[in-house]
Amino acid sequence: MNIAVVILNWNGKELLKKFLPSVVRFSEEATIYVADNASTDGSIAFLQQQHPEVKLIELDDNFGYAGGYNRALAGLSEDFWVLLNSDVEVTENWLQPIMAKFQANEQIAAIQPKILDYKDRSKFEYAGAAGGFIDQLGYPFCRGRIFQELEKDHGQYDEDVEIFWASGACLAVRNSAYWETGGLDEDFFAHQEEIDLCWRLRNFGYQVAYCGNSRVYHVGGATLAEMNPHKTYLNFRNNLYLLLKNLPKKNLFPVIFIRMVLDGVAAFKFLFEGKFQHFLAVLRAHAAFYANFGRTWKKRSNHFSNTKYYHVASVVYAHYVKRKNKYDQLKKIV
Repeated sequence: MNIAVVILNWNGKELLKKFLPSVVRFSEEATIYVADNASTDGSIAFLQQQHPEVKLIELDDNFGYAGGYNRALAGLSEDFWVLLNSDVEVTENWLQPIMAKFQANEQIAAIQPKILDYKDRSKFEYAGAAGGFIDQLGYPFCRGRIFQELEKDHGQYDEDVEIFWASGACLAVRNSAYWETGGLDEDFFAHQEEIDLCWRLRNFGYQVAYCGNSRVYHVGGATLAEMNPHKTYLNFRNNLYLLLKNLPKKNLFPVIFIRMVLDGVAAFKFLFEGKFQHFLAVLRAHAAFYANFGRTWKKRSNHFSNTKYYHVASVVYAHYVKRKNKYDQLKKIV
């Protein structure tokens, strides 16, 4: 089985210094690539001098997560790829159980491992935890993470299960299915494009899986989104893109209408908290959604899964009203 680990880099030399050695050490089965989004911090020179065993893909601009990976993967022939963030520490034998799952079931198109917090190794990490889901209104959550609430890992999510979306922090994907469903959507640039990809994979009849026997540690962190209004803009805009592209027709306009109302509530919450730039970011996100409505509508596929796309009715209601902070508690109110 041919497998490649592909790390997308943009001015992340210090992260490569810290985390690339673990990837090299524990990924003997794979060819390792670093795809560089036109870094200016000496990343390329560092890789050439310190890691000549790693294959370098030099891109001529910063194309973001989606565009960078699409361009990098277009030139690769391996059967399977692992899209790995540069701030992830992998562990011994992390690839073997992922490869075994792909071999055992040809319908599995994407897999994520258990993702734990590099800064607090007892807890799950925000970006993916033990596998992702969405609620009826498209709000994402994970086994092990409900909004800002991170669970401690007690082995409660060690079993392999089918999930709705796999984290882009460490996303293993089948080459053929990736291109069959169109790859990552470059209009997203960054944030939630992996959810969009996984939703399309499911609409085409593929499965997305969680592999509890594979473990990695991610630096990441939910606080980044709160600190940066541009991330707020991308998250609100991209979630609307996600819904418009992938919702079944019967759910489409009712769900989008409710979401836009709730986005307005969130915007005014930012305003009352004194976060004026975040308030503006939500308004900009809605303006961009309107401006690109036709373009996004054309991306809707004729492929729609017969299975229910949502895991709970409203994770917002469950968490903020019912005070449910753990995934296992959500299942009681489905």
